Formats: sequence, structure tokens, C-alpha cells
Amino acid sequence: MIAAFCALCVGELVAAVVRPEAGPVTAVGSAVVDRTPPAVKEFAVRNFGTDDKLVLRLGILVLLALFALAVGVLALRHRRVGASAVLVFGLVGAVAAVGRPEGVPADALPSVVGAVVAAGVLYLLAGRLAPAPVPSPAAGETAAGDGAPGDGAPRGGAAGFDRRGFVIAATAAAAASAGAGYAGRRLAASVQAGASASRAEITLPVAGSPAPAVPSGTDLGVRGVSSYFTPNGSFYRVDTALVVPRVDAGRWRLRIHGKGVTRPLTLGYHDLLRRPTVERDITLACVSNEVGGPYIGNARWVGVRLADLLREAGVKAPSEGGPADQLVSRSVDGMTLGTPVETVLDGRDAMLALGMNGEPLPFEHGFPVRMLVPGLYGYVSACKWIEEIELTTFDAYDAYWVKRSWAPEAPIKTESRIDTPRPFASPKPGTVPVGGVAWAQHRGISRVEVRVDGGDWHTARLGAEDGRDTWRQWVWEWPATSGHHTLEVRATDGTGATQTADRTGTVPDGATGWHSVVVDVS
Repeated sequence: MIAAFCALCVGELVAAVVRPEAGPVTAVGSAVVDRTPPAVKEFAVRNFGTDDKLVLRLGILVLLALFALAVGVLALRHRRVGASAVLVFGLVGAVAAVGRPEGVPADALPSVVGAVVAAGVLYLLAGRLAPAPVPSPAAGETAAGDGAPGDGAPRGGAAGFDRRGFVIAATAAAAASAGAGYAGRRLAASVQAGASASRAEITLPVAGSPAPAVPSGTDLGVRGVSSYFTPNGSFYRVDTALVVPRVDAGRWRLRIHGKGVTRPLTLGYHDLLRRPTVERDITLACVSNEVGGPYIGNARWVGVRLADLLREAGVKAPSEGGPADQLVSRSVDGMTLGTPVETVLDGRDAMLALGMNGEPLPFEHGFPVRMLVPGLYGYVSACKWIEEIELTTFDAYDAYWVKRSWAPEAPIKTESRIDTPRPFASPKPGTVPVGGVAWAQHRGISRVEVRVDGGDWHTARLGAEDGRDTWRQWVWEWPATSGHHTLEVRATDGTGATQTADRTGTVPDGATGWHSVVVDVS
């Protein structure tokens, strides 16, 4: 266990020099995420929510502890074999780090150096626990005297190991490792401080095309219903990054290239700040959102129109004769997302976002720049920490999630959710507000209906519409009577299509079905 602690601390110190994502636990965890089947990923998101990464890290540490215990027992009898096993484990971490999409050879160093140090510590400590040879009795002595005080037995008692030497060596190794871990954290914090400083220095420009004023009545003020704008700290986060990338805005670059690009572009953050910007209210939704789930939020975004940049690079939509039908965005953490070129260029407010709810993007939500395409689920449109846009075709390239059984194209489905009353609530008989939100980005919501116990549908009152790309609040005043009741909701989008009652899971392109809530009126 002490040797494993040494490996982690030394590995994190080296990772602070190389890059935080190369740390042993992070590297192995990222490799696990990359190889996790969609069903397991869905289970983790459904049961652990945004804590899924913490659970994964804890699981890796538990397995590492069990491995360390087993190797420790082995090393008591076979020191060299035990030390070699540690080196093999370090090799696994090195392969995991280098094998990431964004991996480079230097990423192997934290795991390799940590394993070498741990192997040496294990070999040293196991030697202190090995029984010393007991000398053969001299002529005339009896075996009964073996081990008696003063008979020449090794210090440390009948166990025969160097107890004092072990305690000293173990304490020194643990203290040195703790020091290395502390130094690694301090060094990593100093590196991250540069990125934080670059964000703190940013003043977002006044948008050349500001968002229209939010109409009166957009927020119905119903207690328990999600606020119209989702605060940054409450906005959902679903991604594969075990360590949130902290990118210095001054060093950030975006490259636009690929099929049909006649004028490749390389842009810095301040290049984007100097361009005309737009401000829009846009609701984002994750494809992992179950019916009635929490992975959706609405915010005010500021950014540069993506279509303008693509046109400047010479990109044409497929309907205009362009050779590329897929835009592949790449993140600094190696994530790839594939977006239909036709959709990005059809006039909607697709953008490279710089700000969120009046401030530069939080690191957790993609600082310095992320992509947004209204009307598409996040896994095909909302690349965070973006650094590259490549024009290609769907036939030529499968993005990260498409390789894992998700659909190449994923327009957001019409959905609605009951926020109040909560499941298993016990309201009093009388008028009970039943309220929530409904969404059908880029189509809008025209009607929401509620029914009780499978009866007739009742039309709910809608909050004012801020735009086709945002959700709408709704409320229905229910004349509740005593008893056990089931409430259901459905929405109709701006095209006149009502959401389906067919219940399906999130794979491959989003969940469907009516959200229901069971309550006891008493």
C-alpha cells in the first residue's frame, strides 16, 4: 500500500510537469471511459449523475489498493517478482496515457516514473520484512534454547524481521511520497493559475446582434418549476473529461481545414473577440437525458457565428455542391463530435460560444471556446474546449460516440417534464399547480397538455415564447381530489407534431415517451 501511494504521488508530480491528463489515475480512468459500452455509460449517468467521474476514480483506487495488497503478499516470498508486477502495472498506465486520442509519448512518463519508484520502494520494504536466517545451534546447545534472550537470535523477536528498519523505511517512503504529491499539486495549481488569470482578464464584447428582450411572462413564477435561465453553477455537465481542461486563452488556437476548405483558417481567442458577435438564448440537452431527466438547461450565450467562419474558409453546404457533409470538431482532450454541415449552414444561430450568462465560459463548460448548434443533442453539436474543425463526410469518419453505437445525426426530440409536484409528493386536496418545462429546439412549443389517471387531456397555460431554440414553462391548475393519482404530460411542437407516447431508451438518438409523476393527495 505504501509503494502504491508512492507511485500515485510521484506520478502526479511528473504529470504536473507533463500535463495533468497524463496522471496515472486519470490516464487509466480515461481509457476505461473510452472502452466502456454505451449501456454501462448510461447506467453510470443514470445512477450517479455528474458524480460518475468521482465514482470511477474511487473504483480505480479501490482496485489499485486490492492489487497492491496482492502484490505485497507476493513480494514477501518473491521480492523481484513483486517489483516486476508493479512495473507491469505502470506499463498499463503508460499505454493507457499514450493510447488516448490526444496522447503523446511524453504522457507515458508519469506512469513509468511512478512505477519505477514504487517497485524500488516495494523491494526495499519487503526486504525489511523478510526473516533473517537463524544460526545453527553450536555443539552442546539444545534446540530448546533457540530464540531465548542472548542466544544470538536476530533483533525483532521471534518473527525474525527487522521491525525497526521497516518502520523507519516505511515512514520515510510515505513522507517523501506525500511531499512529492504536495509538490505536484502546487505545481499543477501554478500552471492552472495562468489559465485562470487569462479568463479573469477577459471582458466580453458588446454583441453586435444582441438577444431580443425576454418577453414578459416567459417565467411563470411557479414554485418548483425550473428557472427560465439556468445558473452556470447549476447547468448540467456530461462529458468524458476526468480532469477539466484549463486552457490559457492567450495560447488557444482553432484550426479550420479539410474537404472543401479553400482558405484554411487558424484563429486565436482575441481574433474571435474582434469579430462581430451574436447573443442568443439557447437551450442545450444531452442525449443521455432520460424522460423527465435533469440533463437540460437554458442559458444566454455570446459567440461568433460558425456559418460566417465556414463561409470565409470557402465551405459550401452539400445542397450547394459542397463536398463535405460532416463537420468534425475536436477538443483539447481528444473528444470528437460530428455535425451535419447542412444544419450548421441553414441559417440557425450555430456559434462558437465565448460567454455564458454574462461571463466568459466557465472551465467546466468549455472555456475558452465551445461550439453550439441549436436543435441538436450535445454529443453531435456542443464540443467543449474546441481546438479544431475538420470538414469531411459521414462515410469517411465516425466521431467518438458514433463508434459507440450512437446515431450520426441527432435532432432533439419534442419532450416535456413535470417539475412540480415532485414524485410521491402529498399535496392537499384543492387547486394544485402542475408545472414544468417543454422543449423542441428549433421548432418551438405550441401546446402542452396534462392528464390525470389516463383521463382527458387538459391544455396547460404556456409561458411566453422567447424563441424557437429555448424551452417554455407551462402550468395547469389541477383540481386535486383525495387519493392516489398519476399525472402525465405531453407537448406539441411548432410543426404540429405531438410527442410520442412510445417509451424508448436514450440509445441511439435520445429517449422518447411521456413523463409521469405519481402523487398521493391527502
